Amino acid sequence: MAKTKIVNVGLLVSGDVGQPLLTADTLLLDGKVIAAVGRDADVADSAVDRVIDARGCALTPGLIDSHCHPVLGDFTPRQSQLGFLESEVHGGVTTGISAGEVHLPGRPKDPAGVKALAILAAKSFGAFRPGGMKVIGGAVILEPGLTEADFAEMAAGGVRTVGEIGLGGIKLPADARPMVGWAKQHGMTVLMHMGGTSIPGSSTVTAEQVLAAGADVACHTNGGPTAVSPEEVSTIVRNSDIYVEIVHCGNPKMAVHAAREAVDAGALARVIIGNDAPSGTGVVPLGIQRVIAHLVSLADVDPAVAIAWATGNTARCHKLPQGRIAVGAPADLVFCDAPMGSVGDDLLAAYRAGDTPGVSIILVDGEIVVKKSRNTPPAKRDAVVK
Repeated sequence: MAKTKIVNVGLLVSGDVGQPLLTADTLLLDGKVIAAVGRDADVADSAVDRVIDARGCALTPGLIDSHCHPVLGDFTPRQSQLGFLESEVHGGVTTGISAGEVHLPGRPKDPAGVKALAILAAKSFGAFRPGGMKVIGGAVILEPGLTEADFAEMAAGGVRTVGEIGLGGIKLPADARPMVGWAKQHGMTVLMHMGGTSIPGSSTVTAEQVLAAGADVACHTNGGPTAVSPEEVSTIVRNSDIYVEIVHCGNPKMAVHAAREAVDAGALARVIIGNDAPSGTGVVPLGIQRVIAHLVSLADVDPAVAIAWATGNTARCHKLPQGRIAVGAPADLVFCDAPMGSVGDDLLAAYRAGDTPGVSIILVDGEIVVKKSRNTPPAKRDAVVK
């Protein structure tokens, strides 16, 4: 278990929406976890195996894509594309949350098949990390006939999530509510489609229906891709305690509205950011970075808070240990900075200008998975391994 010291961090973004910036410039990693965070003089460096010099760039937690639709492996039949998850890693995404393996050709809809697919996907992604990405797979799509015993079996098989309700045969809150209760009883996080139809077979879902079903997350509150009215978005933000998800493959006007409402309502701890890809909109490896830049530059969200929306908030929603820079947290880290040519002189200023950052080194569980992103512009300051 190698020990790594990270030095000369110019800007340390915590991923904690309550304290989004830390006054520290040095980290010590002990194997897969963060062992110390502080000033260089206060962090011991005896017997380290590797030093990473940030050279003044920013360090953030690995981004978490709160909404993706994988199937199995790093392939999407939706767009007939290989390597889409690995490519997203090059945008700084180190964890992806499946919102349902809905694009599988011939997806089973009987209880036995539903369970089999969910458990298979959960176990497959539990053993396979495309490009280093941790994929929380096996989000069960609700279909008629599932029982409480089925949810117990799926939970025992590693299923952690109910895929967005509305994509399967269970669409109405009255039908979903018992299954939502069983899922929560067995520790699952429950997602629900919100907005207009997305793919054939999906349904238009209102804010009232999302609240009535008892979901934990209003998926793509800004539309997937068609949005509900501003008033319904405001209902989710102001009249509930569920998570407000803003996605790249959604309505940009409603993304700005949802973000401004969350800031105004003091609901900063309930916003999460996803891609919602693969979809008809396509696959956008820098989608999470682009949403952060859009919300900061167009909705005047504090950039360090927006990063927490794409890291620590999503981790808390899905009961994951990553997403924060803190002692004991997994060492999923991204070195990034303003891109060359940006009017911004650091990461936060670049986001304010609407620019996506340049990414250099990316670590997952303390291991380097990317030394220089192939998808982002080059950074003004690159981290290097000494």
